[in-house]
Amino acid sequence: MSTVAESMAVGPLPLRWRQGIIGELWAEFFGCFILICFGDGVVAMLWALPGSGRGEYANILNSGGDWLLITWGWALAVCFAVYTVGGVTGAHINPAITLGAAIRKQLPWNKVPVYWVAQVFGCFVGAALVYLVYVNAIDAFNTAHHIVRGTYASKGTYSTFATFPAPYFSSVWGPLVDQIVGTFFLALFVWAVTDEYGLAVGSNLTPWIVGMIVMAVGISFGANAGYAINPARDFGPRLFAFIAGWGKQALPGNYLVNSGRITDYFWVPIVGPLIGAALASFFYDAFIRSILIARKPPEPGIIAEGETVQDRPGPERIP
Repeated sequence: MSTVAESMAVGPLPLRWRQGIIGELWAEFFGCFILICFGDGVVAMLWALPGSGRGEYANILNSGGDWLLITWGWALAVCFAVYTVGGVTGAHINPAITLGAAIRKQLPWNKVPVYWVAQVFGCFVGAALVYLVYVNAIDAFNTAHHIVRGTYASKGTYSTFATFPAPYFSSVWGPLVDQIVGTFFLALFVWAVTDEYGLAVGSNLTPWIVGMIVMAVGISFGANAGYAINPARDFGPRLFAFIAGWGKQALPGNYLVNSGRITDYFWVPIVGPLIGAALASFFYDAFIRSILIARKPPEPGIIAEGETVQDRPGPERIP
């Protein structure tokens, strides 16, 4: 007769999916769902506040004020998503981080494609919930400003869901570099604060610090292209926005800029973050982690590589 502990360890047959890849995919899906609910949700607040009867307070939300609201909202979205599902997969909630984890041999390569699918789907469903909650506010804002959804003028409310390049760019190459750089720092810092050889975050504060990393990127590198720094965060909601009527604003991503028009932009927030995270993963292991490992003193009783017992001082030395 098995004990209660043994039964809980194995689990009844219908619950065993939680112990394998399906449980991991559910965690990535749900983490991305939370990420978008609160990340896109904070952007939707910009359209809701003026028409909500709280307009007298909304005048502080201009220029730097609304950007701080957005960056704080995304930081907290990441923080609580990681707290919720981090115990299952580490909460990648970002295909770029998943790619980096595979490059660093922290995740089997055969899991990468299915993680990506779960992440994009979670972001899509999160965007759908934000739309359900805020569609009245979005439509009221469009009506008040004589904006038709799907036209260029609706770019603002479209940005509730996905990103677009600043109009001072003349091609996709500037935003692509921006996404590579932003995601490089995101991944670099994530690897740093989770490295057991370095100054890893203690006291269960890693999710909070990861949220602060996202905020730092948004404050320092956010204006050029909206700091997607996450292919699923952009593509899942972008796909939903296309279905919801924003048309070419969403897919393929056509935007007017000062020099004319940028078209087929949708791939930039996908490819840029993947390149940035890959570069950061190689860079961190080659130039930071390798140094940390080389400088880490051997644990008591363990002989360092290349050292003999006779080389060691103290009572352990053989006469």
